Amino acid sequence: MESLVPEGQFPFSHRASDLVGSVIDSSTSLLASQSHDIVRFAMGAPSDDLMPVELLDTYAGRAVAGKYSYGSTEGETNLVEQIVKLQAEHGIVTSADRITVTTGGMQGLDLACKLFVDPSDLVIVEGPTYSNGNATALSYGAQLLEVPVDDEGMMVEALPELIAAAGRVPKAIYTIPNFQNPSGVTLSQQRREQLLELAERWGAVIIDDDPYGLLRFEGTTVPEFRQLDPDNRQIFSVRTFSKILAPGLRIGWVDTDPDLRQLLINAKQAMDTCTSVPTQQTVTDFLVGEHLRPHVNRVRGIYHERKDAMRASLHRHFGDRVRITDPEGGFFLWVTFADQMIDTQAIFATALAEGVAYIPGPAFSVAGNFSNALRLCFATSTPARIEEGVARFARAVDSIGASNR
Repeated sequence: MESLVPEGQFPFSHRASDLVGSVIDSSTSLLASQSHDIVRFAMGAPSDDLMPVELLDTYAGRAVAGKYSYGSTEGETNLVEQIVKLQAEHGIVTSADRITVTTGGMQGLDLACKLFVDPSDLVIVEGPTYSNGNATALSYGAQLLEVPVDDEGMMVEALPELIAAAGRVPKAIYTIPNFQNPSGVTLSQQRREQLLELAERWGAVIIDDDPYGLLRFEGTTVPEFRQLDPDNRQIFSVRTFSKILAPGLRIGWVDTDPDLRQLLINAKQAMDTCTSVPTQQTVTDFLVGEHLRPHVNRVRGIYHERKDAMRASLHRHFGDRVRITDPEGGFFLWVTFADQMIDTQAIFATALAEGVAYIPGPAFSVAGNFSNALRLCFATSTPARIEEGVARFARAVDSIGASNR
């Protein structure tokens, strides 16, 4: 039978053209291919020395009946119980029928978009925001509307005018409320309350992505959306152990209205059947052993020290040439050059050759904005390495400037 597909071409779906890669995730492979010393400010992850490796290895090595069998799609019962307990310890009242264990936070975002986003639906995102969040919504055909971010997070007060100009209401609102990726800023309580009101008016789902909330090292905790509006069925909370324990575990969860549970199970069964049972059991044992609180208390202080070291180093090397955010937790600084002609994408190759890696600003915008900005992760490096990395970056910036004179 003669093929209907032209020779040398694939029968792609319409969706395929909307699949965009991740500059952030691709940096892992890029850095692995380098042979010289590189200070790694690119990936948002705890450094190896800050992961509780010995404890995790101990629990991973335990022989447990059924450890290598299929598990329940919604998650192992003991882990769900521990997540409910963890949430309660931080003032979040939830229940087992609200929790679905996921393969990392990214699967939570994918499930949210799979349930709520149709092609051409309008989805509000922060500008800048996490590139993989944008990519997930785009993969389901969403049209993204960027809302500016300032020192108090998404500028929610700008939304009514932006929506009026768009001529239609959003289906979903994607926000990273605490220590936002990439800016490090936190959405204020007033804006959270405004966002809840607008979402209710528009019938939109709030995709509440909070990987960093437990990593506050200074300042005052801001109430979560569900604390502000406990009965709101439109809040879809995405959480993960990737940032507080180790990213390679790929264990996260979503907290949603119980009526969504079966739909989430159906959607997840079409993805991976269940999240890794051995890894779920490892995390469960770690939590049952009550190791999380002392671990988090330890790393908070170290992240605080590293943030201060990076800000000080940037001020030493760049002075008033840059504006730097000052987060109260999390992993990231957002650095913006006063000179808008500086292109952080154009500088990247020179910086990598100098021995430092970062993520250029345009990676965090569907429109390719923020060319004079970049994200730096302070979590992965000691103060001494931070100083070395910033010095290398300064040399790269100065060498590009000198070549253009």
